[in-house]
Amino acid sequence: MIGDGDVLHDGEVEAQRRFGAEAAGRAMSRIIRDRLSPAQAAFIEAQPFFFIATANHRGECDCSFRGRQHRPPGEPDPALIVLDERTLVFPDYAGNNLFNSLGNILTNPSIGMLFVDFRTGARTRVNGHAEIIEDRAAFRHVWPDAESYVRVVVEQAFPNCRQRVPLMAMVS
Repeated sequence: MIGDGDVLHDGEVEAQRRFGAEAAGRAMSRIIRDRLSPAQAAFIEAQPFFFIATANHRGECDCSFRGRQHRPPGEPDPALIVLDERTLVFPDYAGNNLFNSLGNILTNPSIGMLFVDFRTGARTRVNGHAEIIEDRAAFRHVWPDAESYVRVVVEQAFPNCRQRVPLMAMVS
């Protein structure tokens, strides 16, 4: 378990104090871990997409969607893979060529990740440090079209409440 001082920063503690939610902070200290449980690893690997948040060196934020590539049936197509309880990797594909997320990672490796299963309302959050893997061959066997990959070292992993998650069905 992560110590209380490592879980919440001063602003979170102050907000909890102001809004009468100190008990929530104590509860967070019990559920936030510095590694993925087997159940969390299986959950996030099963998701077809997720969201990432990065910030540049000035703290200016960017949020981005990451999802599976469309491949013929039967071909593997994970949105990310969990290498071990502390490490996960996801691909980066050609997009708008602005490189918002990768550019932010180059100047500030902190990353937040949100995984939501809209069929059940389940959510998991992962916070950690990211690094770009530029060797296109490193995970070509998983993502042959990726231009690079992002490796994330997990610093915090925790479930998120299901409240206010709209339930939806996936369509092809």
